[in-house]
Amino acid sequence: MMNTTTNGAFASVDLETARDGTPLRHPHRPKTRYRPLAALRHFHELLKDKENTAEVFKIYNALPSSQFIPRVRALTLSQHGEALRTSEPFLPPILDDHDALRKMPRGSVAHAYCDFMEQEGLSAAGLVEEFEKVGRPVYDDLVQWFGSRQRDTHDLMHVLTGYGRDALGEQCVLLFTHGQSPSQGHLLLGYAGSVHLKKMVKSEAPIMKAVRQAHRIGRACPPLVGLSIRELLIKDLRQARVELNIPEPHWYHECHRIWREEGVDPYDLLARQQGMTKVAAAA
Repeated sequence: MMNTTTNGAFASVDLETARDGTPLRHPHRPKTRYRPLAALRHFHELLKDKENTAEVFKIYNALPSSQFIPRVRALTLSQHGEALRTSEPFLPPILDDHDALRKMPRGSVAHAYCDFMEQEGLSAAGLVEEFEKVGRPVYDDLVQWFGSRQRDTHDLMHVLTGYGRDALGEQCVLLFTHGQSPSQGHLLLGYAGSVHLKKMVKSEAPIMKAVRQAHRIGRACPPLVGLSIRELLIKDLRQARVELNIPEPHWYHECHRIWREEGVDPYDLLARQQGMTKVAAAA
């Protein structure tokens, strides 16, 4: 919908807006610039500490996708998108209410999500806090809602796909995400991170097969950002995977099996690398 608002901040400016007047893109939101060298610098910083989530957001900022705004427009200005904004204006309070989620059927996505988040010591609010450390301004527009929704479904992707929070699991989720919402940031983090894993631990594990499979699965799965998360949470996990075209991540599990046979802990690859370095130095 194209509107000319009478609000002082927007006066005389033609904007695409939702029915409630929220602009697609706030007129004060700065245009993103394509900065590949900056993205590479942030990627190297991330390699030093994979838990430094702030560097991930900086990489995405440096590699904006030309298709992002069209994807935002297609969802948020649709009737379905309007309904989602009304029923699910902000996901963290829904996702962090484990008492309510635990009342859903056993075997549901909700129970699996609670198990995952509690085991990992995570919360949706915690991811928001990491995002806010970057210091990006917040705008009251549809881009903000869409971007927040993509961010807040990240851990739900882990649950639905079966990829863990180990180094390979994170690369797989990134490429699953690219399959859903293509961006060079996902490609850089997913594939360059996977090559880094191969260099880090010499192994027969089929890392590249695992990440390519994740990429294919992401393309086949309907974009989670456009689904009702409330409805998804109540579904049986196995049935949800069938409906979303998410198969067993065979090559990911095969990597874990081979690593364990080789004496490598898939969840502590960096420690393995450091340990081998010390052994070599002692020899």
